[in-house]
Amino acid sequence: MDKTLKNPLTYLLFVLPAIALYVLFFIYPMLTTFYYGFTDWDGLNPAKFNGFDNFAKAFKDDLFVHAIRNNMIFILASVLIQVPLIIFFALMISGVKRLQRFYKTTVFMPSILSTSVIGILWGFIYEPDIGLLNQFLGLFGIEPIYWLAERQTAMIAVLITNAWQWMGFYIILVLAAILALPKELNEAAAIDGATGIQRAFNITVPLIRPIISVVIMLSIAGAMRVVDIVLVMTNGGPAGETEVMASYMVSHAIQSGQYGFGTSIAILIFLFALVLTALYQLLFARKQERIEY
Repeated sequence: MDKTLKNPLTYLLFVLPAIALYVLFFIYPMLTTFYYGFTDWDGLNPAKFNGFDNFAKAFKDDLFVHAIRNNMIFILASVLIQVPLIIFFALMISGVKRLQRFYKTTVFMPSILSTSVIGILWGFIYEPDIGLLNQFLGLFGIEPIYWLAERQTAMIAVLITNAWQWMGFYIILVLAAILALPKELNEAAAIDGATGIQRAFNITVPLIRPIISVVIMLSIAGAMRVVDIVLVMTNGGPAGETEVMASYMVSHAIQSGQYGFGTSIAILIFLFALVLTALYQLLFARKQERIEY
């Protein structure tokens, strides 16, 4: 028995099933994706290797370049607007003495709803004639706005809906980090005369920087793969104004049958996300000091 436990092959036999499943369901599909990304393939006939033609074709298409810009807008909106709001609401909820569980449930609820349901719900809110938003603006004499049909407002409408869906999930993450902090720190600062705002900015926020860093990275990754809310609300319209890289990929791979070209777009999305998260790690996340208390 002792000889068996000391033999490395014994442990290899235990992990082989897990390795086989990992190769079958993760490594093999990924390698297949990279292969078809360099081919001209319609999903039915044999794939023909065409080198970097798919990538060159993508960057020559103004609609794809516009889709990249929209993904960057999603990232900027997530990091510069959404993250500060997430921290603000988490701080507010953490300071509530009564009904805290109710507020937690309320803010988290949109995250568990289907994107289709949320898209349809906000579609009614943005509806030009009977929508809640235009009804409210009408009280101030503002003419009806075609939120999802006008180029000036469609992207903003999608961004608001996407933020509404996912902010609650991140608020709960930040809130858990805040509630895990030792209460003695805030109590000592309060005894020294620090106000609530001073305690929030000088104690709480610096101590939860690691979780804020995780939220930012998740927001960047989420902004790069956003697609479902765009397809449900605008399908990339009007005139490609809300097109993102993933919806561009779906329209070519699924709707037009250009599977090889669509796969090359998937590779680009993967590479963009990889580079952005790596840059963030190198420039910001790794410079943060280890928090000890």
